[in-house]
Amino acid sequence: MSQQPAVAPARWSYTLSRNSLTLVVALWLLLTMNSHFWHTVWDGVGGWSNSNTWFLISLPIFVLCWLFGLLSLLSWGRATKAVLGLILLVSAAASYFIYSYGIVIDSSMLVNIVQTDPAEAGELLSWRLLGWMLLLGVLPVLLLSRVRVQSRGWKRELGAKFVGIAMALLCIGAIAATSYQSYASLLRNHREIRLMLVPSNVVAAAHSYLKHAFTAPLQFEVVGKDAYRLLPGGRPKVTVVVIGETARAANFSLNGYARETNPELAERGVINFAQASACGTATAVSVPCMFQNVGKANYQDSMANSREGLLDVLQRAGVNVLWRDNNSGCKGVCDRVPYEDVSHLEVPALCGTGECFDEVLLHGLQAYLDGLNHDAVIVLHMKGSHGPAYYKRYPQAFEKFTPVCQSNELDRCQQASIVNAYDNTLVYTDHVLGQLIDLLQHNGQRLDTAMLYISDHGESLGESGIYLHGLPYAIAPSEQTHVPMLMWVSNGMQKRQGIAATCLEGKGRAPASQDNLFHSVLGLMDVHTKAYSADLDLFRSCRPPAEGTYASHLLLQQDQQYH
Repeated sequence: MSQQPAVAPARWSYTLSRNSLTLVVALWLLLTMNSHFWHTVWDGVGGWSNSNTWFLISLPIFVLCWLFGLLSLLSWGRATKAVLGLILLVSAAASYFIYSYGIVIDSSMLVNIVQTDPAEAGELLSWRLLGWMLLLGVLPVLLLSRVRVQSRGWKRELGAKFVGIAMALLCIGAIAATSYQSYASLLRNHREIRLMLVPSNVVAAAHSYLKHAFTAPLQFEVVGKDAYRLLPGGRPKVTVVVIGETARAANFSLNGYARETNPELAERGVINFAQASACGTATAVSVPCMFQNVGKANYQDSMANSREGLLDVLQRAGVNVLWRDNNSGCKGVCDRVPYEDVSHLEVPALCGTGECFDEVLLHGLQAYLDGLNHDAVIVLHMKGSHGPAYYKRYPQAFEKFTPVCQSNELDRCQQASIVNAYDNTLVYTDHVLGQLIDLLQHNGQRLDTAMLYISDHGESLGESGIYLHGLPYAIAPSEQTHVPMLMWVSNGMQKRQGIAATCLEGKGRAPASQDNLFHSVLGLMDVHTKAYSADLDLFRSCRPPAEGTYASHLLLQQDQQYH
């Protein structure tokens, strides 16, 4: 019987052990995917001025051992090549956004990615991203597919796996023992670097996200079960809460910015809160947080879908509630109240190319007001200044500052052109808010009205090489946490609530935050509940005390029922 000829190995193929293959991939990640990480580390250790030569030499060895150990734990047996290939593709994408926008990857950033709508995601796509993915992701995966993995028994394979991991851990331990103070100082003073190292940052973020996603849902918590209002009298009261998007306080002319970005608001007698801070640096955190009564200090991500908020309390007390959205949803805040998505309305002057300008939030609003016979709170969720395509957020007529960056690759634009485009978005937001105030004033004969505007978070525009938003709060620059906040109260509402105008103006000079929203709106709408805190109501001290009035007598009776 003639022997079958041996199958020749495929051309351009290589044979490696699984440990060797893992080491090659780790080295590739070290050298190509972490330029921003290495730049930050190098600046953090003082570069060549650092006299600890061994520490400098040990840094790449330490990171290589760390990456090898991580990849070894993630890839096992026949799935090794598939897992490593997936890691290469994900790492290429992560490295692109870290390099291009100066962001970091953590669980909150992953939540932002998951909750981003298709339109927002599309604005991040570019030919540069495609080229980056092909060169750093697809090409290495193709080369990986040509590698033949040595075949050996599972016992030998398992033994080699554990030896490799043990050697990596031994290397890490030895380096840490000899340079503990240097590494401790680096990590203590630059906590952000752990969120820059690809792919360990992605793995940690995914683990945190999946842990949260598959955790048994918490028992739904009712807030303000005791909420009530006194029998309303007089004209209906309407408070409009406007949630801005990505507006930063530093570029509001009401806050002293040199450019005139708020010309219309400056003429409408608004109360500007110049020292307002956000609860988070991303919409998925700050929006649900500001509608809770726990404050930034006690807010947890799980509360977004497991706990009632401001709108639930208002609705329980008999206030009409409506959420109108021109963004990517309410992040759980409006799940139990009437909701209108206006982002895809067919309004020729305001809508096109799959989205609408923010004036669409006012479309049909007069008809809604005309039908009101009871107190109401209306929430308008703006598209605002969402990047990176700032130039798409406003009509051409509002392109006041030129030239503008017309690319989503912000690091390739002149910073001045980025700021120009961004400032134009604020000019347009100013116009929308001005039109809203005019609309509310127009209804002053029948309604007592107020408007409260606050942005969800700020934005970085290239300062220190950082763009967009979403950095962990502890390391986020003030551009991402300091947000614009302003209030307009009609004369009718001021008289109805007994608000002293001079007192209200003084409030603008005091610190404020998104923590104030819940309690201030309840106060304006005369909703009483144990969930309300007078100390966090921005306007409580500007209203007369209730002692000795018939209202206070009724309040006392109600309180006695609940104690």
